[in-house]
Amino acid sequence: MLKIALLVWKLPPLAQHTTHTMTSPAVKTLSVVIADSQPIFVEGLQHVLSLGDSQYRFDIRGTVSSLTDLQPLLAQERPDLLLLDMMLLGGEMATVLGSLRKAYAHLRLLLFTYNDDVRLLKAAFRGGADGVLLKSATADALFLAVSDAMAGKTHIGPGLTLNEQMAGLGMDPTLPDTRLARKYGLTRREIEVMRYIAQVMSNKEIAQQLYISDQTVSVHRKNIMRKLRVNNTASVVKIALENHLV
Repeated sequence: MLKIALLVWKLPPLAQHTTHTMTSPAVKTLSVVIADSQPIFVEGLQHVLSLGDSQYRFDIRGTVSSLTDLQPLLAQERPDLLLLDMMLLGGEMATVLGSLRKAYAHLRLLLFTYNDDVRLLKAAFRGGADGVLLKSATADALFLAVSDAMAGKTHIGPGLTLNEQMAGLGMDPTLPDTRLARKYGLTRREIEVMRYIAQVMSNKEIAQQLYISDQTVSVHRKNIMRKLRVNNTASVVKIALENHLV
């Protein structure tokens, strides 16, 4: 009887420890750089990020107010995430974003803007932005954008006209294939063909899946390679995998 009593007495601490282990959240830490010319906005961002959310904690590695200061900071810190004021890009948006993408392939890039100009937003995504948010966005909207970007999805923030246009076309702007289509100017059919190419299917096999001719698949394959600016199937497969098409 004594042994039983001791066993019962020891059970509560054991159960409590097990419960604690199971419920501990798997929170990841992301290193962040902020580039914005407005000190008040930067301070607000830093405060929001310091709170974190259920998915991420944020390690702010530095803030800058110009592109001149941004490059050396990125080279030194190599952060996971860059929060960038679109106004800093000026008329060099495509060039700057392209160079960032080339130099820091791992970097997730979220832009903030006051401007709801659809042409600018499209240019931002063509340049390689992972998401765009209005500067009036809420903290929850920011955390959702970060989550989408880190998952390889494109994020178009609430209140942006481009988001409404995408929804009107029945397209989900956060889906990887939508992001890839915008970035490279691919058609829906080309995305479908690219997905099958990534599964190492021949033209004949793809044709059977899509109920089109082998010759049509061949034309799609050539167009895909031209738009991706690659010259072999292996590179197409690599881009498809990087963008989570399969």
